[in-house]
Amino acid sequence: MAYSDFKLPELKRRFNLTLEEDADLFNAAPELPVSDWLQETLRETLPLALAINTEKVRSELIIAPILIELRRQTGRTISFFSGVDFTVDPSEGLNGVCDFIVSLSPEQLFVSAPVLIMFEAKNEDIKGGFPQCIAAMIAAQRFNEREGNAIPLIYGAVTTGTNWRFLQLDQNVVRIDRREYYIDNAPKLLGILMTITGKLAPITPTLP
Repeated sequence: MAYSDFKLPELKRRFNLTLEEDADLFNAAPELPVSDWLQETLRETLPLALAINTEKVRSELIIAPILIELRRQTGRTISFFSGVDFTVDPSEGLNGVCDFIVSLSPEQLFVSAPVLIMFEAKNEDIKGGFPQCIAAMIAAQRFNEREGNAIPLIYGAVTTGTNWRFLQLDQNVVRIDRREYYIDNAPKLLGILMTITGKLAPITPTLP
């Protein structure tokens, strides 16, 4: 078994989860200014990604630039990983590849402090991606406990690139945000991501 094999009823039973399906996690998150670089990048890449319309191209042309912007605006104090194996406990099915992981550490060679787990929605089915995402969030929680990382909340996101839904794992409570957020409001997405990483004061982005 791997992250992608789980269904919600099995997850709830196996890990004794409580699901809260009507949370409003980020209504208070600010809209933060995005760099000229991201604005220009999305103007170029968004129409192309929508025209090609594959998960791979959405990942490369929409999601990755957003995470690059996040890393810049946090002063490169966080790291992110794409398509990495994140095996924590195979005996519990907590193994497999995560589409993206955001870590509260600048170390880019390995995952050391995961705070956000992201998966691309298969066939643009965001709700269908929840079980896989929640399973990997549980793995991140256990990883941090094992490593002594003081990260009490683990977040998840399932996205088509253009549409984003967020989740939160607080001990054994999974909160699913009732709102969808959209790429045409990149400042709000950036505010949410900065809230998740605890980096609320934006740093003026500079190109390398």
